[in-house]
Amino acid sequence: MTYTYKYPRPAVTADCIVITKEPEPKVLLIQRGFDPYKGCWAFPGGFMNMDETTEQCAIRELEEETGMKVSELHQIGAYSKVDRDPRGRTITVAYLAVIDAPMAVTGQDDAARAQWFPIDALPPLAFDHEDIMQDAIRSYKKLLVTRLVIWNNKGSIKKKSYFCSN
Repeated sequence: MTYTYKYPRPAVTADCIVITKEPEPKVLLIQRGFDPYKGCWAFPGGFMNMDETTEQCAIRELEEETGMKVSELHQIGAYSKVDRDPRGRTITVAYLAVIDAPMAVTGQDDAARAQWFPIDALPPLAFDHEDIMQDAIRSYKKLLVTRLVIWNNKGSIKKKSYFCSN
């Protein structure tokens, strides 16, 4: 079916922020292989296909750019600053994946490299990814605390802190 609209439409992307569940968490970043921001670090992500959800897009882009597969994602939020992408009007939906420890990754597709960074020592990030990272950290902490409370209520584990509190 073909649609014609009177109003311009933005592009939609999805980003996947992967953080490890360690005493000193790490974040997976890719070094961009092409402009805009060629050579800069960013989250794995990209443009959504017409036949997929933003969650499916985030999972696909993570695998295409790093070789890493995940199945469980938690939506962080949608980001729609008008000038967030120099290629044009783009809205992204960011997702969080939490894994136990870093996995082997390789820069693939349009990612020149893929690398794990300590959460407290990230390089400058492309686009608005620094803003997204702050929200990802908040979501990460809430998720771990929520899981801890649920597990404690089931009596499966003893209370344990997975991160330093402020």
